[in-house]
Amino acid sequence: MKRRQSSWEPRGHLKALVVLFLIAAMSAASAWTVGEQKPDGRALLMRMAEYVAKSPAWSVTVHTSYDAIQPDRYKVEWNEIRTVTLKRPDRLRVESERSDGARSLVLFDGKQITTFDESGNVYAQAQHPGTVDEAVYYFVHDLGMRLPLAIMLLDRLPTELQQRAQSVEYVEKTATLGTPADHIVAKTPTVDFQVWIAEGDRPLPVRVVLTYKNASGQPQFRAQFSDWRLDINPSDNLFAFTPPAGAKKIPFAATLTNIGPVRKGAPTRLKGVNQ
Repeated sequence: MKRRQSSWEPRGHLKALVVLFLIAAMSAASAWTVGEQKPDGRALLMRMAEYVAKSPAWSVTVHTSYDAIQPDRYKVEWNEIRTVTLKRPDRLRVESERSDGARSLVLFDGKQITTFDESGNVYAQAQHPGTVDEAVYYFVHDLGMRLPLAIMLLDRLPTELQQRAQSVEYVEKTATLGTPADHIVAKTPTVDFQVWIAEGDRPLPVRVVLTYKNASGQPQFRAQFSDWRLDINPSDNLFAFTPPAGAKKIPFAATLTNIGPVRKGAPTRLKGVNQ
């Protein structure tokens, strides 16, 4: 008697998988049909930049991870969570916690920039009156401090993106990040980046991935945004700094060459802040 093939036999499953694969491939290939206009990636990117830059005040929680290439060529991922609060034109607060539990704080009150490292109970301050844009530029370029995604804090965000992005392409619409979003890719001379932008009347970034293509191992920086709030009016007290009991004031590392050698045993940098 001829043996019948059951639907659960491996060969039957293989045929089914092949059919599903072909259907999926055909669907992907026909995502943009002839005559259908693909969304303008650059226009969507600039819409997001204008919306963020023109919001007078906002706060957001950012879960980040970044690669560090080790001497033995291992690629190690480190994680941080930070809460950012911005009040234009001259107030900024960034609270950070690393994966090892170390906490730090960056504050700008319109006149003075302060960084505080909780584990070392040390802080540094620099007088720099002006706007958030001016403070961020000074903090990153002159003081040499680390402030991931600093570009997003700037009033000049649209101009910066327009000048840096050599090419921008639209990838797809996605609903896998908790909200419908448009996926954009772009290239700059040193960094390729991807951004997922929420659809609708609040075009806020949902996720960002940066690839440092010219660096050894092409490490990445990834950020996931949540709890965006644009309906806030934070008190100026939120941006003021009062040193905790026993906290020691130290200079920024970049200023040490201007003040001479530090006495033996004195702390010379904020642990974990300008790594």
